[in-house]
Amino acid sequence: MKVIVMGCGKVGEQLSRMLDKEGHEVVVIEAEASNLARMSENFSGRKIRGIGFDRDVLYQAGIQQAEAFAATSPSDNANIIAARIARNIYHVPRVVARLNEPRRAEIYRRLGLATFSMSTWSAERIKELLTHNSMDAVYSFGRGEVSMVSIEVTPRLEGHPVKDLMIPGEIQVNVITREGEAFIPSASSQMHNGDTVHLTVLSESMGRLEALIGE
Repeated sequence: MKVIVMGCGKVGEQLSRMLDKEGHEVVVIEAEASNLARMSENFSGRKIRGIGFDRDVLYQAGIQQAEAFAATSPSDNANIIAARIARNIYHVPRVVARLNEPRRAEIYRRLGLATFSMSTWSAERIKELLTHNSMDAVYSFGRGEVSMVSIEVTPRLEGHPVKDLMIPGEIQVNVITREGEAFIPSASSQMHNGDTVHLTVLSESMGRLEALIGE
């Protein structure tokens, strides 16, 4: 997977190194030369010095072919601009943006962007949401304690009732989209191959959800 990480502070560096170690094609964009210098050791990805929402910089990073984009800079404004450009102009499938001011979360959600708060999210969690084959983050609630995610029903889940994906107090199935139409399922509603299931999940229970869907 080709991933662009904007921001090479502590979180951006950790995220980039984890993705690189797993064999993903990683491009780091960072304005500060000193931050980029820290990436010289044991990092095989590309490093670009520049502003993460500058058109020329994004082209240099290969935004047209990017499959995921993470905005992890210290600036909420820079993150929101870069994330919107990645999603709305270049149609990058997976985009997440760092949120430093929780009060802005609702604004981000209205713009259709997934956000994460560093008070509750780790670089490992961000990596999982960027690289998971069948689970997409929609947005988070509060300071990231609860997230809404969407999964595509695989043949392994086909025919199973939605209750097989539910854990009281941890994982809740809210909506199923089937052939373009959405409905609220009951616990006994069966999942069909090709359905999109929308769930709310405690951030600490993401691993349990992955186990339930067979990842």
